[in-house]
Amino acid sequence: MPGFVHESLLWWGLPLVGLPILIHLINLMRHRRVKWAAMEFLLASQKRHQKSILFKQWLLLLLRMLAVAAVVLMVTQPLVRNRWGSVFGGAKTHHVVLLDDSFSMSDRWGDTSGFNEARQVVARLAGQAEHQDTPQIFTLLRFSRARSLAQGNQPDMLEEPLDADFQKSLEQILGGLTVSETAAEPADALAAVDRLPPKGPDENRVIYLVSDFRANQWQESEALAKSLKRLDESGAQLHLVDCVDKVRPNLAISALVPGPGTRAAGVPLLVEVSVRNFGATKRDRVSVSLEEDGNARPAIVVEEIPPGRTVTRRFPVLFTTAGEHQVVARLETDAVDVDNSRSLVIDVPQAVNVLVIDGDANAADAFFVATALAPGGKIKSGLKPQIELPRYLRDHPLDQFETIYLLNIARLEAAEISALEAFVSAGGGLGIFMGELSRADFFNSQMYRDGAGLFPLPLAGPAELAVDRLDKSPDLEVGDHPIFSVFAGERNSFLNLVVVNRYFAAAKDWSPAPDSSTKVIARLRNKAPLAVEHRFGEGRVVAVLTKASPVETSLGSWNNWGRDNPSFVVALLEMQSYLSAPRHPDTSRLVGTPLEIKLDAAKYLPNVRFVLPGEALGATLSVDAADSPEGRRAVLAATDASGIYQVQLTAADGAQRVERFAYNVTPEEGDLKRLDAEQLAGHLQTVLYEYHRSGDINYNPQQLAGFNLSESLLYALIAILLFESVLAYACSYHPRIREVTR
Repeated sequence: MPGFVHESLLWWGLPLVGLPILIHLINLMRHRRVKWAAMEFLLASQKRHQKSILFKQWLLLLLRMLAVAAVVLMVTQPLVRNRWGSVFGGAKTHHVVLLDDSFSMSDRWGDTSGFNEARQVVARLAGQAEHQDTPQIFTLLRFSRARSLAQGNQPDMLEEPLDADFQKSLEQILGGLTVSETAAEPADALAAVDRLPPKGPDENRVIYLVSDFRANQWQESEALAKSLKRLDESGAQLHLVDCVDKVRPNLAISALVPGPGTRAAGVPLLVEVSVRNFGATKRDRVSVSLEEDGNARPAIVVEEIPPGRTVTRRFPVLFTTAGEHQVVARLETDAVDVDNSRSLVIDVPQAVNVLVIDGDANAADAFFVATALAPGGKIKSGLKPQIELPRYLRDHPLDQFETIYLLNIARLEAAEISALEAFVSAGGGLGIFMGELSRADFFNSQMYRDGAGLFPLPLAGPAELAVDRLDKSPDLEVGDHPIFSVFAGERNSFLNLVVVNRYFAAAKDWSPAPDSSTKVIARLRNKAPLAVEHRFGEGRVVAVLTKASPVETSLGSWNNWGRDNPSFVVALLEMQSYLSAPRHPDTSRLVGTPLEIKLDAAKYLPNVRFVLPGEALGATLSVDAADSPEGRRAVLAATDASGIYQVQLTAADGAQRVERFAYNVTPEEGDLKRLDAEQLAGHLQTVLYEYHRSGDINYNPQQLAGFNLSESLLYALIAILLFESVLAYACSYHPRIREVTR
């Protein structure tokens, strides 16, 4: 229904439309009838053309009435509702704004950003709604808060009436909003609409999805399309508002993790940093600045990163003291800043305990292994080998060790095997070397157990590697496994010098199942397996099917690997690093993941204090641990900022303990590729919605009410007057000039 800017003038002006009729009636009253013979002839002629004359006269009268009506309407300024007017009209309108505050919205250009544009959109929508005569209510929900609605949290605004105080409240809320560091998704926001109060029978609900429509979230949008379709079918009007104008290049640090090696005080450790180029062009000489425990260290330069690719570089760190240490990597500023830094916490012990079990009381093999792991002198490996007999396995706890080595074992008791299985299942590493005391039947029946045990393969028994004078191939052949990757290429000359005389052969026709974790990682010249690995629970097992030492036995030397061949020491240290890796999972966590601390009720008080990073740097939050079936736990849910979180625990005796956790952003959110209106339409074909650019939502109150017809009426009035003049001239009598002058 149309409205009017000056509606009161309409009622005063409408009677003027009848003014031409009134003038016509007055003119009729002024006429006098006079009988005249010549006039009778004229009247007779008029009757023959009466219908044509009356039609022209009535049409002329109608045009004059329309001209007056056009003047009246021009003064009152009629308005016809446009699409936004229809949105804000109705009985009661509930505006639900779903505001994307994921960190890709911090995309900057000029003096603005995607999130700044989004805040302006929200302000404009509220300003437009405020000028309506019908009741209007407003709900504002950020993406980052959507998932927490299930835990009882509320939107930033919930069904707020647009009264005199509304604009001030909205300005305060919008002024305090900043883009989050989360990768919050539109799916959570759309699902949260169902947790809002139900739609009333007299309510017109309008949902605005204010976002940047990144391809990584909308490319495979079947679930999003279903959510939007469900809201559409519920009667809600859907509006998708795009706040970003184009795709910009962006670099991100996608990973910062410890590399392989022993983590111990005073031992160099490699750290890997990965840089992702989300742009469409290559980037040259990308500088990555580094910090080690807050101290700057030399930056590294990545010479080239192709478009859409990730490049990883390693750099060494050296921590001289035991405890937790921090490493931070940063890139230079670009379109999105929050993904330009990444943090890492590394817990470094004074030394790493390694248990070496030798089946021979003389411990000849154990001596070689222990010496290779910890040579002593100026060479510091950070490893602390402890040589024991097999009974140690059942008499002592094993969780203090990262790895255990079984050397030349004849047999183990059931309790010892059970302790080993528990150790490896929990993430421990187990290395096994065979020897003259080893028995195939024991390993097959107790350690292999048809693939259910610790040992990775069934054995046939000891075998000799026959000498072939014509075959110049080395006895030991290795692949690209992490244990042997250091020997790749031309650097494996020391491996060529390894001579294997005796080994344990695998059972006939055995080969690892394609879908199993068992892999042959080294073979002999005759293609027989020499080193085999597999997973057991959370841990790793590597079995080497020859003796660990070159000591002569009654059957002669098994191999010469440990005699004056540095590759044995290198391979054993790499094996130690590989076996211990499950003990050192990546402790970095993604922003938004709750920080859960498990407490030993007998050791620690229930109160846990969290020290926050980011803008709240140094702020603390105390949480009381609660008992659950999984034990006593303290949970910090508010982890929406990246950086280092400190956890302060208080022991029963009052001593303080501090643990640190690195939280980093989801790197994929830094991919700024987006879908435009046409691409969105292709993915949302079954959904009825309207697409807008953020700048389109900029209407003043009169535009919101509708399209003003005043200018159109002016052109219509001119046309009416021109037509009226022509018709009036045609309806009147005009003698010729010559006839008048005679």
